[in-house]
Amino acid sequence: MGRGRAYLLAAVICGLALPFPVSAQDPMPNSGELDPNAPLDPMPDLGVDWPDMNRPDPVPAPEPGETAQPASQESEASAIEDAEATRRYSWKIEGIGGIADVEAIEKSFHDQSALRKDEKDAANAAQIDRRARADADLLVSLLQSQGYYDATVDPSIKLEGDRILVDLSATPGPRYSFQSVELPGIDAGGERTAKLREAFAVKAGDPVVAQKVIDAGVALKVALGEEGFALAEIGDQDIVLDHEHATATLVLPIKTGPVAHFGEITVTGQPPLGAKHVSRIARFHPGDVYERSEVDDLRRALIATGLVASVETKLVPRNDGGIVDVAVHLEPAPMRTLAGELGYGTGEGVRLEGSWTHRNFFNPEGALTVRGVAGTQEQLAAVTVRRNNYLRRDQVLNAQISASHLDVDAFDAKTLSLSGSLERQSNFIWQKKWTWSVGGEVLATDERDTIEATGESRRRTFYIAALPLSLNYDGSDSLLDPKKGFRLGGRISPEVSFHAGTFTYARAQFDASAYHPMSTSVVLAGRIRVGTIVGASRDDIAPSRRFYSGGGGSVRGYGYQRLGPHDIDDDPIGGRSLAEFGLEARIRLKAFGGNFGIVPFFDGGTLSTESLPDLRDWQLGAGLGVRYYSSFGPIRVDVGTPLNPQHGDSRVAVVVSLGQAF
Repeated sequence: MGRGRAYLLAAVICGLALPFPVSAQDPMPNSGELDPNAPLDPMPDLGVDWPDMNRPDPVPAPEPGETAQPASQESEASAIEDAEATRRYSWKIEGIGGIADVEAIEKSFHDQSALRKDEKDAANAAQIDRRARADADLLVSLLQSQGYYDATVDPSIKLEGDRILVDLSATPGPRYSFQSVELPGIDAGGERTAKLREAFAVKAGDPVVAQKVIDAGVALKVALGEEGFALAEIGDQDIVLDHEHATATLVLPIKTGPVAHFGEITVTGQPPLGAKHVSRIARFHPGDVYERSEVDDLRRALIATGLVASVETKLVPRNDGGIVDVAVHLEPAPMRTLAGELGYGTGEGVRLEGSWTHRNFFNPEGALTVRGVAGTQEQLAAVTVRRNNYLRRDQVLNAQISASHLDVDAFDAKTLSLSGSLERQSNFIWQKKWTWSVGGEVLATDERDTIEATGESRRRTFYIAALPLSLNYDGSDSLLDPKKGFRLGGRISPEVSFHAGTFTYARAQFDASAYHPMSTSVVLAGRIRVGTIVGASRDDIAPSRRFYSGGGGSVRGYGYQRLGPHDIDDDPIGGRSLAEFGLEARIRLKAFGGNFGIVPFFDGGTLSTESLPDLRDWQLGAGLGVRYYSSFGPIRVDVGTPLNPQHGDSRVAVVVSLGQAF
């Protein structure tokens, strides 16, 4: 029996890349002592004459059935074979069509092939020969990585017409399989042994495939960490090949150590986040069984604060490994950010927003933001304080004071507002299913609108206190560009208004959207919105607190707030109820690297001064959008037109914004 020993992936579990495939190593014969005075052996006969570099290569003999070239063509044939002449070439692989996992081998070969990489360019004989030999070695390695350890590949080069053909002829040989797979020491895992064995997916009888062995080792390391073995060690992996029977044995020793529990968290470095705050962010508590994923989650959560550039965690065992403390070292990220945003919408005009933020103005995680808006219809100045991970993870405390001026067709409002909220929000790293907010707002607003019957302008001052509440469910697969799933959201805001007496009312709104992939490049999306205000008449409610419809985030094709009833001057007056829907097909174009897409859309809406929307009177819009899919989300440009416009509606409405419409 021909046997050879080789060590495979000696430290793959430790994250090192080790050579694979494996070849047998034969023992060196004992040749005895060398005599330094003995004459050297003669040079071995290579079987070919030493080449004369000044003489052109001979013309190859014609293949059977071919006609020898006349003497007049001899110089041309020599030029073809000359090392400096360049020719187009093609290539092919033979002999692997019937083997297992041929698709994976062909894909890996195409991704790495030197012949394929430069096949569009002409090359000389020496270049083609080097590429052919390199690709032959590559194909042997790929075959061995799939268990064909006796594989050979013979490259040949010949002239076919005016092109050179490179033929890689492979002989895969038998596919090796594991005769046995042993994990000595794994039984020390006790009741967790079965899960550990299941994690190492390579079993006796499986083919000796490099990637599967690597993946099994990684999975075993992860399973040890998830089952509480914080100090587990995985030894050197030993594979022995039996070339006579095309089999292999695998031995991977394991030291599980004790099942560990979390201890305390200690923090060093900058920013100065205390151990108490970091413990609040962590999803584990002292005494919990150790799970490696919980430590990884803490590291990502600290990065997500925006305050930390890098995090290093180290386990510090005590009580003979039964308890592990987590030592966290932080490196700071830049604390200050300048941001800007420019947008345009028909009816909304140009809007430029800028902000400055210090993300740790109040330690820990107390951000201060100064924000301003300068637009053709809106001006605003605001100061916001935001405390992330307040009292518990993913809980945010907000407080804001703002002064704004909004001048639109429906009203002109000068408002001073003070608001605060406690909320649970999603972010791009952890998109949450359920989010909620509860808050309070007091505002003083001086507003101009018109009397519906006469069109006479008037100004009134309102003092309003509100208690807005919201609850949302997100079952989609992305915050900015969802492709499947659905979303539900509800909001209610009981309000007290002080103007010509005191009265109360409540504003409520419900939103739903759904996304369905028709193919890898087409997504159908739809949404609905229903809202109502109960407890007060439309005329008593401040114009800025009424419902409006129309525009880029509403019914496209119509100008901003243009849907619904108008006064005698053709200005919108708002309403107490609304209903909207939107349908669109998001088609991602394969051209331009898949970075662009088109979106045909169809929207509709109805707005009423009554508490219930009039579902018999819809205004419809349709159009086409363009999307550019950037690294931070899609940028959209929507151009729409009203299908049943009212008097004064523009024939075209344009919206430019970040993110999908819904």
